[in-house]
This record gives sequence, structure tokens and C-alpha cells, in this order.
Amino acid sequence: MPAHDLTIGVGFGTKFITVNDQQIKLQIWDTAGQESFRTITRSYYRGAAGALLVYDITRRDSFENLSTWLQDVREHANPNTVIMVIGNKSDLESKRQVSREEGERFAKENDLFFLEASAKSADNVEEAFAKTAQTIQQKISSGAYDLSSESNGIKLAPSQGNSSLPSGTASSGGSGCC
Repeated sequence: MPAHDLTIGVGFGTKFITVNDQQIKLQIWDTAGQESFRTITRSYYRGAAGALLVYDITRRDSFENLSTWLQDVREHANPNTVIMVIGNKSDLESKRQVSREEGERFAKENDLFFLEASAKSADNVEEAFAKTAQTIQQKISSGAYDLSSESNGIKLAPSQGNSSLPSGTASSGGSGCC
């Protein structure tokens, strides 16, 4: 939208995507980036299986705050949380203050995934969610998550008798949740 309200505290949404023929329900918590909301937003990291750290490529200060937000995620989230760095507003190339290379370097130095996207044009938005969900699913399959614990933010649908899936993995007919 050309005009939008800033996130005050936390916004919530859901999104269904398909990964490897399995339907996955993402519960998305959009937390405010302002320092004044930092103590509130920290509590949302505890149950997160994935985190998208989004900065504005047209505002250097938002990029410079990434280290603080990454530290909070790593301090308060599960160690297996999938973290992606996203440079938003890639449609505003002429106003860019943070180069793509800087974003890629930050991600590489911190062992994170990286994308540039545009919420306005929807460029790479689906890819950000899909890549995060695929990586979470890979971690589930590899046993990185303790599926008996609800602290990792993952709830699985009943398997509905699909024996081709790893034990505890949501079937395509279910509504598995990451």
C-alpha cells in the first residue's frame, strides 16, 4: 500500500504455503522495529521457528540496527531458529543507502540467509517465506527440533496414515504449522 500505518507493538497474520507437497501454516508475528517496543517484541522470539530481520535499503539506520535485533533473536529464541535477513524496498533503487553487497556480507558473516525484496511490488516476498519454511522443514526432518516440546514453535498435524513421511512430519492433507 502506498500509505500504511507503522506497526505498534505486534501485528499478526497467517499464511499457508506448500513445501515438498506438504501444506504448512505460518503464523506470522510482525513486531515493531522501534527501540521503544524492544522489550515487548523479545517475548515473541521464544516460540519462533523462523525470524525475518527486515531492514529498509533506503535507511542506513535500519541496517545498522540489525546487529541488535540479531543479538535479541539469538539470545531469546531457540538455537535452531531459522534467521533470514531481508533488505526491503528493492523497488527504490535510486534512494538506496545500503548496498546489496553490505547486506550479503552481514548475512554471510552471521551465517544467515539473505534476500532483497519489495513489499510494494511483491518481489521476493513469497520466496522469503518459502525459503524460511523449507529450511524449517529440513530441520524437522533432520531431527534438529524436539517435536515433543512446544517451545520451538512447531505444531504438527496428525499424520493421517501417510507412511512416506518421517515420523512426526505433517502430511499434505493436514495443516502442519511452522
